Amino acid sequence: MSTILEIRNLKKSYDDGFEALKGVNLSIEQGEIIALLGPNGAGKTTLISVVCGIATPTSGTVTVGGHDIGTDFRATRSMIGLVPQEVALEPFERVISTVRFSRGLFGKRSDEALIENILKRLSLWDKRNNQIKELSGGMKRRVLIAKALAHEPRVLFLDEPTAGVDVELRKDMWDIVADLKADGVTIILTTHYIEEAEAIADRIGVIAKGEILLVEDKDALMQRMGKKELEVQLSAPLDALPASLKSDALRLGPDGSCLIYTYDTRAERTGITNLLSDVAAEGLVLRDVVTRQSSLEDIFVTLVKEDAA
Repeated sequence: MSTILEIRNLKKSYDDGFEALKGVNLSIEQGEIIALLGPNGAGKTTLISVVCGIATPTSGTVTVGGHDIGTDFRATRSMIGLVPQEVALEPFERVISTVRFSRGLFGKRSDEALIENILKRLSLWDKRNNQIKELSGGMKRRVLIAKALAHEPRVLFLDEPTAGVDVELRKDMWDIVADLKADGVTIILTTHYIEEAEAIADRIGVIAKGEILLVEDKDALMQRMGKKELEVQLSAPLDALPASLKSDALRLGPDGSCLIYTYDTRAERTGITNLLSDVAAEGLVLRDVVTRQSSLEDIFVTLVKEDAA
């Protein structure tokens, strides 16, 4: 795949001295989905605003499809679609007119079949002649998505697109994302629903305090940093771990009714066989054994805590 978005040493500072971005470097390949995760105030929205031409960088370069965002603004902006967090729409405008207008802003010829297809995919066709003020919050969010898709962008930014919306819209949104990826559209997603990033992203980027902590293939990241837990459920609770079982990898569950053992699946030996033998030697009776794999959310929380330390 070829690189469609290249960010080099991007910085953004404000008059009061606050550094929102501190030398961000990021390369994004055509047709991939990358989820950008970070706590509130990490710099996610600032980064998107700079790439989309809404905010001016202090220094650094950004190119989209080989075009510089500063010297070739029109070419870069025409390649980008943005679904912002805020719902800012003209309340008295009709849905279909709003979407048509967005396409016209980018100098695209009228394409009623395309507009109809977008509105139908977003369940907006029946509302096409309604004024924006007549729509629910979820429907307004759908209009934002339709506007972003109207000029057929090659790079689509989704800044918390499903925050506070219904489950049906989320499902529609991710179905559309899958279709766009199949068409070769590059998608950069920020979300607080980490399970969504885990489900659809190819790569994960973590940003905190204006710096990129890592960008890595999702599966490789989860294999490298993910840990597995074995929960040994006991027939009778313990007040404390027996001395023979004490280990950095083993802890007693909160109510004493289980032992929780953390291990690395990539290791030649996991230690599970020895653990179960030691448990039996202690005369402890097992009720059940359960395994759990750490999630992307667990990894994200760990990374952010490490950065804050």
